[in-house]
Amino acid sequence: MGRYLPIMMMALLAIYCVVEVAQAPTYAVRRMPRWLWATAIICLPLLGPLGWLILGRPNRASRSDSSIGRPKAPDDDNDFLRGL
Repeated sequence: MGRYLPIMMMALLAIYCVVEVAQAPTYAVRRMPRWLWATAIICLPLLGPLGWLILGRPNRASRSDSSIGRPKAPDDDNDFLRGL
């Protein structure tokens, strides 16, 4: 069992990273397109997942879209309340 543990851990890490790449928004992935990250994760057993976790994963800066910093509900928005 001890001999297979590193292989199982690498396989689980690769599966986790492939699922995360598939769920990441296209605009938020850094450095390379999503399809290239998925290919790298599958073809490069340890370097691909580590590269994704360190370099490609979306962070707050890459996820910045127009909804960040905006009020969550209409009654929190002063401009909306002024227009009533």
